[in-house]
Amino acid sequence: MTTFHRPWHEHYPPEVPATMEYDQQPLHYYLEDSAKKYGEKKALYFMGKELTYKEVHEQAKALASYLQELGLEKGDRVSIMLPNCPQSVISYYAILLAGGIVVQTNPLYMERELEYQLMDSGAKMIICLDILYPKAANVKGNTSLEHIIVTGIKDYLPFPKNKIYPFIQRRQYQVLVKPEQSIDTHLWPHILEKSTGEVKPVDIDPVEDLALLQYTGGTTGFPKGVMLTHYNLVVNTQMSKQWLYKSEEGKDIVLGVLPFFHVYGMTSVMNLSVMMGSKMILMPKFDAEEVLKVIDKQRPTLFPGAPTIYIALLNHPNLKKYDLSSIEACLSGSAPLPVEVQEEFEKVTGGKLVEGYGLTETSPVTHSNLVWGKRVSGSVGIPWPNTDAKIFRMDAEEEADFGEIGEIVVKGPQVMRGYWNRPEDTAQVLSEDGWFHTGDMGYMNEEGYFFVVDRKKDMIIAGGYNIYPREVEEVLYEHSEVQEAVVVGIPDPYRGETVKAFIVKKQGSDITEDELNEYCRKHMAAFKVPRIYEFRDELPKTAVGKILRRTLVEEEKRKLEESESV
Repeated sequence: MTTFHRPWHEHYPPEVPATMEYDQQPLHYYLEDSAKKYGEKKALYFMGKELTYKEVHEQAKALASYLQELGLEKGDRVSIMLPNCPQSVISYYAILLAGGIVVQTNPLYMERELEYQLMDSGAKMIICLDILYPKAANVKGNTSLEHIIVTGIKDYLPFPKNKIYPFIQRRQYQVLVKPEQSIDTHLWPHILEKSTGEVKPVDIDPVEDLALLQYTGGTTGFPKGVMLTHYNLVVNTQMSKQWLYKSEEGKDIVLGVLPFFHVYGMTSVMNLSVMMGSKMILMPKFDAEEVLKVIDKQRPTLFPGAPTIYIALLNHPNLKKYDLSSIEACLSGSAPLPVEVQEEFEKVTGGKLVEGYGLTETSPVTHSNLVWGKRVSGSVGIPWPNTDAKIFRMDAEEEADFGEIGEIVVKGPQVMRGYWNRPEDTAQVLSEDGWFHTGDMGYMNEEGYFFVVDRKKDMIIAGGYNIYPREVEEVLYEHSEVQEAVVVGIPDPYRGETVKAFIVKKQGSDITEDELNEYCRKHMAAFKVPRIYEFRDELPKTAVGKILRRTLVEEEKRKLEESESV
């Protein structure tokens, strides 16, 4: 193709314009706005506890004021290490209100991973659960952390759950943590009680100023902080709102199963709900039975999720006991959505389930099938308003023909500013004229629908989590009895992919799979730990000694095909 076409615009329904005008507002404006419009409306539901928009806004102001009193200045980074709970929403908007930059941190991180992220981001403060306080305290001395703010699940549980929960927590996690208020440790109830709630105004330029450092990884190194501005996030949220044009402000109930520390859950659940004045149902972890119960009782209308979530619900033995008919629309991301899953879930709920596509670097959504319009099975859909996309031929800055596989590149107002303190990495993926090279392989048909045929060369997506082989390999290489290690993703019927490690032992070593597994669980988050280990005498390599990861991946694919044929 010699000229750039946008055939996807022909499929847009009248309610979705090809070009939109976006608000030039900081992201936290929308919490203030919803508090004015829907002050007494329920904003959050959490394990029986409900908060109104007015209450969320007041508590966000209280925390923002306290952060400023602790010395938070414009542009300072604050880590949030929380599951989905009221504190995660309040903290997010409080940091923005105070002029800070949010650093989302996975609560499953081990100390090694937490320390790296805090050091790289330069975070001055962290807000974490009480059971995670020891991790934060242990790494504090090696980072720029000055203050730790501690909260607990019980802080937002209704009576008598708030009295019972500490005993459940102790039994479940075998830990009872009782941090005390001090000069550098601050307890959530104390903050809400003592804060003046008076926030010093901070001049925010939505287009230039960062709202978020969202860490992502790659196939060549440790996670990188993706710099997303207020404008990036406002734009993508307003795109989401327009795509769901049948949804009415102030009326939807959104199921928050996707974690907010992942950019997809943050945008499609939290930011979208706040912008539209919707009620959020917060679930701190995914449990299929609990999700079914919540849908049956709380009647959510929007349910953003991932294929593994929908698969787990459809295969639950008690599925037919629950009424899921309240669900009107679901956007699926993070991994390919099987057609049979889409069809079965729509049959069970009566709502629409469509697949989309995006990356952390794009806030995250760039493509989606139409919720109420033409859908193409196997496709990730068409680009969103103001979003351009192309397929570039491999190793060439030229557009591919229709149906020709190449690299997906995208351009739009939701594309990141770059990687935090990594100008060279930024230059590799972001061209001077704004095209972002995704590293994903795919093609576009003549109607403008895009298809992803392979993910980033080495990244593993297991159960919706991004796992970067290099991180896992670094841990394995630090074991005294491992000579060589390489990690790949292999197909898994439930998680999409699972992690397999190929190991060459050092001479004389008799290390076992169980010993390696125990070692890995001590040094990395559980979702990254290899599920399968294979010991080999040697690994395939190039002439210069580089391990051929793709050769191992192909071997695994052949094994799977042979077993399926048998």
